Amino acid sequence: MKKTTFLIVGKHAVLEALKNPSRKIERIFVTEDAQKKLNRENQNLNLFKKISVFYKSKRELDNLCGRDETAHQGLVAEVEQLEEITLKEFIIDNKTNNLNFIALEEVTDPRNIGSIIRSAVAFNINGIIVKERSFPSKSKLLYKSASGGVEHIKIFKVSNIKTTLKYLKTKDFWISAFDVSAKKDFTKNNWKGKNVLLFGSEGFGIKAKTLENADFTFRVNMNTNIESLNISNTVSVVCHHIFQTLK
Repeated sequence: MKKTTFLIVGKHAVLEALKNPSRKIERIFVTEDAQKKLNRENQNLNLFKKISVFYKSKRELDNLCGRDETAHQGLVAEVEQLEEITLKEFIIDNKTNNLNFIALEEVTDPRNIGSIIRSAVAFNINGIIVKERSFPSKSKLLYKSASGGVEHIKIFKVSNIKTTLKYLKTKDFWISAFDVSAKKDFTKNNWKGKNVLLFGSEGFGIKAKTLENADFTFRVNMNTNIESLNISNTVSVVCHHIFQTLK
């Protein structure tokens, strides 16, 4: 059965999809200027080999993207979803003693999720766990915000975050929840081993029932001028620290 396709937009999102041999690309819609620039910057790669290319004006691409207000930068690709591996399969295949996952509960804004994916890739996070029902998997805004990061990290879609955390605890993962009301500074923790970094929505935080599965609850220390950071900024700060600690 032929898979359904969807559109992704923007230079970095489309470029990384073109470079990913695991990504099936049906068609590319591009302005002539954008294609020339992309080829000039990637002369060692035959980016458009065996791909149907359709030349469009900027206005035509604007219309193709609809009302998402996403800057396409002259590049739009029609793609299929990547082949997915389950979280259980991934853990079975990875015997390393050091694994770090991000788990997102009720984080639904595609810009925030895209930014989180970008930070996760930059700082060597092994995968992101999301609730399947609320994850905007075909969002142009998500792909644009991730800046190509979707091609470089596993995204595990699960039916229930709480049940998934219980399973991971049986596989020797420590669950660390991040909450503005927590007292402990996350930089004081030893991040070696297997960790799940749990984050909740900006409006409601982590659900109380989900928090019951946390081994630790941490905060990101900051001065009193700002109560909290945007969720994607918080994730970036945490991931950067752990990346530096484990180098």
